[in-house]
Amino acid sequence: MTRATEKRIFLTRHAQAEHNVEDDYSIHDAPLTALGREQARKLHEDVKDTIQQTAGLLVTSGLRRTMSTAIIGYATLRTRLEAEGKAVVVLPQLQECNEFPCDRGSSKEVLEADAEFAGLDLGNLTPDWNSKKGFYASDSKALKARAQWNRQWLRARPERDIVVVAHGDCLRYITDGENSLKPWANCEVREYTFAVDAEEDEAGVAWLVLVQKVAQEGADEPTSSALA
Repeated sequence: MTRATEKRIFLTRHAQAEHNVEDDYSIHDAPLTALGREQARKLHEDVKDTIQQTAGLLVTSGLRRTMSTAIIGYATLRTRLEAEGKAVVVLPQLQECNEFPCDRGSSKEVLEADAEFAGLDLGNLTPDWNSKKGFYASDSKALKARAQWNRQWLRARPERDIVVVAHGDCLRYITDGENSLKPWANCEVREYTFAVDAEEDEAGVAWLVLVQKVAQEGADEPTSSALA
């Protein structure tokens, strides 16, 4: 099994979505704009011959904008993995942090009825995944716990190279341990690895360390934390 410090975790923020354009956070489960879809297509061209050839897993948040970014931006990777019997994994734990409608996902049943998301593994989307309560709450304690859960989950996976598509605030909690407000551009990809192997991590925090910036197709559009 690959050691944690040998892993390559490619964290990706979604492409431009409708709520980014006018800072309108009332749009429920905001989808990508036309520009966002173009950004995702550019991302695909930029990384189709590199990380899409090596990654062993593609994981995305369950919101529309992240799933669409994964489908378009990592189309080559998705096709290759599905040929190996590995569907795109949709993780509710990667959802965006705040309680605004734009950050609240749709139900599993609604997403299953949308042809764009056919073939994705939606099995982890339990009825409470978009409740913003309990484990999915938006308070700092819950967000830090969820970020740690995501890091531990990624560290425990057997794949060496993993591509993750998530959200600006979520990615800040995962990489910085808090909402640091450090910029994450739309369709930006960064490579991380783990600071130490699991057996050396007594606290179980599974911290990541930045290796390099891989790509960026959009601007540093604000997240809903600008109003939170």
